[in-house]
Amino acid sequence: MMKKIIAVFGILAMISACAASEEKAAPQRYREARFDAQQEIELKVNKVEVVSEFVPSFTRPNVEHLFPVSIEKTAMNWANDRLKAVDFSSNKQATFTVKDASVTEEVIRSEKLFEKDSIKYRAKLAVVLKISDPSKFSSAETSLDAWRELTIPVDTSIEEKEVYWKNMVDKLFEEFNTRMQVNIHKYLNMYVDNSQLITDYE
Repeated sequence: MMKKIIAVFGILAMISACAASEEKAAPQRYREARFDAQQEIELKVNKVEVVSEFVPSFTRPNVEHLFPVSIEKTAMNWANDRLKAVDFSSNKQATFTVKDASVTEEVIRSEKLFEKDSIKYRAKLAVVLKISDPSKFSSAETSLDAWRELTIPVDTSIEEKEVYWKNMVDKLFEEFNTRMQVNIHKYLNMYVDNSQLITDYE
C-alpha cells in the first residue's frame, strides 16, 4: 500500500512539474499591436476580407520569423480593427491583401580598427485594399509600401534585439496607420461612408 501511495505522489509531482515548466517554457513578452481604440473606417461594402499572400522564406537574409511580433499579423490586425463593412445590401466587397511583410538583415563591416561591426535590419510592408463591384464589373484600389531601417551593434544581446525589433515594428505601423487612412480617404473616397476627404498628402 505504501509503495502505491508513493507512486501516486510521484506521478502527481511529475504532472505538477510538467505543468509548471509549460507555464514558464515560452512566455509571450510581446504581442502584435491592436488598433480597435481608433475610429473605424466605414466602407460601403457588404464584406471586408483580410488575406495574406506573403510567404516567409525562413532563411537569411530574411529574419522576420525571429521577430517577437509579426508584421504580417499586425497588418491583418489593422485591417480587422479599422475597416468595417456598413452596406450589407450592396454587392461590393473590400479585400485587404498583405503582399509583403518581410525583414532582412545585413552585416555592416566597420572600416575603423576598433569600431564594432553593425547589423542593419530593413522591414518592409506592402498592402493593397481593393473594392470590387460585381454588378458594374468595376473595381478600385489603393496600395501602400512602407519600410523602416534599424542599425545596431553586432554583439547586441537577443533580449536587447527584441526590444529594438518591437519598437521598429511599432514605428513602422505608426507611419502605416496614418498613410493608409489618408490613402483610403483620398483614392477610395466614394466608398467611405460619411467620408471627410483628406487632401494634405503627397
